[in-house]
Amino acid sequence: MPTAPAATRPHRVLVFTTPTCPWCQRAKQYLRQQKVPYREVDVSRDSAAARDLVRRTGQMGVPVVEIDGRPIVGFDQRTIDRMLGLS
Repeated sequence: MPTAPAATRPHRVLVFTTPTCPWCQRAKQYLRQQKVPYREVDVSRDSAAARDLVRRTGQMGVPVVEIDGRPIVGFDQRTIDRMLGLS
């Protein structure tokens, strides 16, 4: 009897941004083009999220794309693709 393929768990994607960051816009646009759902966190409006981001990454800059709890500092398309299994 054939077995059903294992269900793939969707990735949890967070994008830490500010409204004036052009690379943040590019990262979000790329994720939308790839049809990757994400949650946006505006660190200019959420000081607790900004402090947490610095604590976890050691960085104050945005964008930070977090995939399944692993941060990618900046818009690094190659790493995003690899972590999401995109070609």
